[in-house]
Amino acid sequence: MYSISVIEVFIAILCFLILHCLLFKKPHDRFLRNWPVLGMLPGIFLVIHRIQDFVVELLENTDLTFPFQGLCFAGMDMLFTVDPANVHYLLNSNFSNFTRGSDFKEIFDLFGDSILTADSEEWKNLRKATKAILHHQGYQRLSMSTTRSKIKDDLVPVLDHFAEEGTTVDLQDVFWRLAYDTTIVTTTGCDDPRSLSIEMPEIEFAKALDNIGEGLIYRHAKPRFLWKLQNWLGVGIEKKMTEAGVIFDRVCAKYISTKREEIKRSQGINQDHFEGESEDILTSFIKLDMTKHQLLNPINDKFLRDTVVFFMIAGRDTTAAALTWFFWLLSENPRVVTKIRQEIDTILPRGSSGQERPSYDSMEFLNKLLYLHGALCETLRLYPPVPIELVSPLKSDLLPSGHKVEENSKIFIFLYALGRMRAIWGEDALEFKPERWISETGTLRHVPTFKFLAFNGGPRSCLGKQIAMIQMKTVVVEILQNYDIKVAKEQKTQPDTNVILRMKHGLKVSISKR
Repeated sequence: MYSISVIEVFIAILCFLILHCLLFKKPHDRFLRNWPVLGMLPGIFLVIHRIQDFVVELLENTDLTFPFQGLCFAGMDMLFTVDPANVHYLLNSNFSNFTRGSDFKEIFDLFGDSILTADSEEWKNLRKATKAILHHQGYQRLSMSTTRSKIKDDLVPVLDHFAEEGTTVDLQDVFWRLAYDTTIVTTTGCDDPRSLSIEMPEIEFAKALDNIGEGLIYRHAKPRFLWKLQNWLGVGIEKKMTEAGVIFDRVCAKYISTKREEIKRSQGINQDHFEGESEDILTSFIKLDMTKHQLLNPINDKFLRDTVVFFMIAGRDTTAAALTWFFWLLSENPRVVTKIRQEIDTILPRGSSGQERPSYDSMEFLNKLLYLHGALCETLRLYPPVPIELVSPLKSDLLPSGHKVEENSKIFIFLYALGRMRAIWGEDALEFKPERWISETGTLRHVPTFKFLAFNGGPRSCLGKQIAMIQMKTVVVEILQNYDIKVAKEQKTQPDTNVILRMKHGLKVSISKR
């Protein structure tokens, strides 16, 4: 009887302490208590299912920067920040002292030796080479022509089908397939896999890409030895990560072999690097002059495999995520839909007899859609496709916020929280207002990257920004001019626990033709 009483007393005290924490602590104190040995790790796991929104609350209540105490002796102490002064210091003014960090390449091992994991001199040279490839007219033409044909041949028939059937469709899945097919063609130069079709087939490579995002998030939250052990044992999310790697190896090997044979066959026909032709990323890297670009590592099949995987994530996931959140925000803000349609009609009106509109996807036309541009930027502010940026100091440093950071420590910039801070964006920070991107004179308002980091900033700024914006505008114009999108009433909307800011439950919509 005595032992039972002790247990009851213990439970009563424990319940009291829990209630006290929940009722009387600040929001960020409820879970992030600094426990002996465990640090704040238990609290993070309690909120990891809503980590993005939790960090918004956390940083808004801690002057935009929060030192996180991790598991003792596990190297898990981190600094969370969205302080614009810190962001500018980390990514611009003192960029040379902040790299991806010693653990980054290990966490992102599935990306191997790609530009994502490269650092220092090798990264600089690889970035220059990548910039030359993406900005080449041949690649630009391939990107635009692929997007146009994909919309015409597949997106429109799929949307027409669901409009005629009157059934709901997961618009996020549609955008993921659209972006996947487009990125396969522009990255590898191979035939369109046609994952976007009425049948909506499952594509092995696309599924493998989906599986790695969640694992990467958990690798950041777990002690290194734990996820390493799970990987060795082949259990949990690490098992999916390993299986994805095997699929990447096999599928990419086929793409690379096919491309090498194609280049070999064409050498006797054209020795001039196919000047003026549309050229995919894989072809360009195979032909890359290592001496000219001062690359230290060889361009072998391993490097090409890693590069294909990186560009598939960079090209597919970011664009698809942005379009998904964009159309959800439009469903919540019908006035914005009206204004975008008015802008399109003003710049490129239909004929009086209702005949087909002239080519709507020309660069000249798309660049004039300033309000649409503002609406896309506003979406990226609130829902950045890559919600977290990680940097690590090469040597100890003192940030503008007054926080000291040790050598090889981890600093997380939470882009999702950065776009929602009232101290940075004003009291209307959570409102969807494309107008904030338009100046009083009717031109696009410049917003510095330390406030708007969706395309990263400083020397690591996104090389594909212009291409991504053009692709998204082309898709948006096609859909808004020809369809009405209505989000299903039962739709639940929240970010998934993923390295890419996906919608956890997809975006179920009904479609009708205009």
